[in-house]
Amino acid sequence: MAFSTVGTKKVAAHVSILLINLIVLILSARVNQYQDFFFIADRFPFILSIITFVLLGAMTVVDFVSNSSVTGRPQFEVGVLSVLGIFWLAFNAFSTSRWNSCPLNCSVIPSDFPDTVQWCQELSSLRILVWIEWVMILFTAALTLRFAISQNSRGNTHVFKTPLSRYTPTVPTGQNIEYAFGGQNPASYTTYNPSNVAAYNHSNTFEPAAYGSNAFEPGVYNNNYNTQSMQYHDAHLG
Repeated sequence: MAFSTVGTKKVAAHVSILLINLIVLILSARVNQYQDFFFIADRFPFILSIITFVLLGAMTVVDFVSNSSVTGRPQFEVGVLSVLGIFWLAFNAFSTSRWNSCPLNCSVIPSDFPDTVQWCQELSSLRILVWIEWVMILFTAALTLRFAISQNSRGNTHVFKTPLSRYTPTVPTGQNIEYAFGGQNPASYTTYNPSNVAAYNHSNTFEPAAYGSNAFEPGVYNNNYNTQSMQYHDAHLG
């Protein structure tokens, strides 16, 4: 089964995160290699990028091979992305505080030390990319949560039971859902406009204009029923 419209966008977002994560993984590996994996501030992005690659990569692969994966449901994805976002935020804050001792301008390092210059350039790129990845993870989680809640409020409750990659709304945007009072949106009854009376469903609702052009007055009825409290007036017959 092919991806739905929203599923294509979701998979594209996950693939984008994976690409940035792969670059972070490569850069952090090179930075750690230069320092022989000694500093914990350098090891954090390396370890976390591996965890992110495994989790998000597995979820993306399952999306391709399964039409009913639990890992593709919005509540699962929001949970995983939120946890990853928290860890990236905490570890980025720690590592960035330690990297502040490194020069931002790598040109101050003498050219006699090319390995050190390269390490400085890679570290400068790494400290930017780890924050970009965190923003992408957080943004994807927020959009996924917002989309799922909005679809559920429109009556598409199956959004929480279907992988987003295969999700298709059954109640299109702008179409009536199921309301009380004859299946109409209560907001449509707040104002009565005689010119639009044909647009209303009269099967469950009494509209005076449908029975003649004269005004409806209490005690005066333009029908042929007589009771003790009703009077028949020829003047009001159409």
